[in-house]
Amino acid sequence: MEILVRTHSGLRWIVLGLLIYALINAFTKKDSYEKSDRLLNMFTMVSLHIQLVIGLILYFTSSKVSFVEGWMSEKTGILRFYGMEHISLMLIAIVIVTIGHGKAKRATENTKKHKTIALYYTIGLILILASIPWPFRNLGAGWF
Repeated sequence: MEILVRTHSGLRWIVLGLLIYALINAFTKKDSYEKSDRLLNMFTMVSLHIQLVIGLILYFTSSKVSFVEGWMSEKTGILRFYGMEHISLMLIAIVIVTIGHGKAKRATENTKKHKTIALYYTIGLILILASIPWPFRNLGAGWF
């Protein structure tokens, strides 16, 4: 269990790095959309999906998460955060990034592809940053 928690926490940095790199790429490149752009956007999306799978395994096996207490309780705190807020916002963010990737893939103009990635990946990044259990939020998580 500890290995999954550490993997999920450490993989966050790779996911954030890829997401930020994909955003910088989308905002700075306008005229051409090359294979490297497509692969970067795809690897970013795939890394989010891998993170989701590990997170779902933790969601159903971790003692830190309780579905009933997270969703049914009016209390705030660690159980509510992990049981409701974290998983909900992360799922929404991953769906938004996936939709953006699909729309960019189907777009015909290069500038439209980059604009679509920039929009959807930015929304996803904001949601992800809001739902990460940063150490300063006192939710029982560290930097790694």
